[in-house]
Amino acid sequence: MAVSTPSGGGGGMFWEINITPLTDIFLVLLIIFMVTASVMIESATHVDLPQAQNTSPENKGVIVTYTANHELFVNSKDVPERDLEPALSEALGRVDAKIVIFQGDRTVLLGDMVKILDVAKAAGADQIAIAAKRIVGQPAVAPAGS
Repeated sequence: MAVSTPSGGGGGMFWEINITPLTDIFLVLLIIFMVTASVMIESATHVDLPQAQNTSPENKGVIVTYTANHELFVNSKDVPERDLEPALSEALGRVDAKIVIFQGDRTVLLGDMVKILDVAKAAGADQIAIAAKRIVGQPAVAPAGS
């Protein structure tokens, strides 16, 4: 093991610290932090929809999402509860079909849902639909007479 001395004199030992491995570790940690932060942001508005046997895709209207954390979204835009009616009126004014599709988390209380749907009616919604996930492995329509 070679030890270098400053200016070749007979003084004490001089050690050089190599910070390249430390820099590499910090860069790896930064990349891991950036990836996990983006995943956490994407999953912030997760809604656990109730399941139903008979579902049909709905592509028109305005989507109102109510999360388990009592957050409201109108067409994926975060809206405070006090501004829900103006936001719904504006969103319904931009679509032809005056349908509000309610996506509520499975843990949403019935009273909260009724209040939100009442605000939707006051904002000008003609129809209201409730979003649900199809039960996997179940037929779309139950057979009649069984």
